[in-house]
Amino acid sequence: MSAAFDAIWADLLAYSSQIARCERSSHVLDRLDEALNDSQKLRVLSAARFPLKSGDWDQIELGETVFLHKSVPNGWWREYLGLARLSYDPIVMLARVSLAPFTWSESRAMLNLVGADRAVLELCNKYGMRDGFTCPVGGRWMLSFWSTQSLAHITNATRAALFMAASFAAMRLEQLLKHNAVGGNKGTGLTQREVAVLRWASVGRRIPETARALGLSEETLRTHIKNAREKLRTHSVAHAVAEAMRLRLFP
Repeated sequence: MSAAFDAIWADLLAYSSQIARCERSSHVLDRLDEALNDSQKLRVLSAARFPLKSGDWDQIELGETVFLHKSVPNGWWREYLGLARLSYDPIVMLARVSLAPFTWSESRAMLNLVGADRAVLELCNKYGMRDGFTCPVGGRWMLSFWSTQSLAHITNATRAALFMAASFAAMRLEQLLKHNAVGGNKGTGLTQREVAVLRWASVGRRIPETARALGLSEETLRTHIKNAREKLRTHSVAHAVAEAMRLRLFP
């Protein structure tokens, strides 16, 4: 099994070099799945952008922040969504804090899942997804693969190849989302200068210093701050900076 998985290295490298040509989110996942087809043991499940608040299912929208691949068994997403809304998904929880990719069987052991905590994994098993591999990317995305077989013996080389490809997929999806977003800053409508002003405020720079650095007058700078506060519906500069950071407009 490990030899078969290691054989996908070349295809995943080719995928990573060609992903910039993908113009739709579905193409990003389709091309990735095609790179795995030789193994016939691993399929793409989904790509998802983490909501700003953990467990905020109101911000999760199929085709907007969650992208399912066509290989996903019919009916799984509907049941999964209903189950996750009632409790939580331990795989997603682990992906938000993990520094490295992991198999679903590893997550079960790491979290010592018992009882209702195993419901999501049992649901996957019900639909023939015996195991899977999840790649957290940059604290913002997670790419998941599924398999009809156990991934207990997946090699480090295969892990690295999958994580590399998943990272490039996440970066391309992020680019496509930004390209299609209204206003260019996750729906806030902030201009690039308004974001820049808040970024400088976030590191403690005063108005005169920020104005000099950005080549603006102090009056113009104050106007940008006022506009940013109004667009973010905040009550002070500190509040605006906090909201911008929560929205991940800057690190």
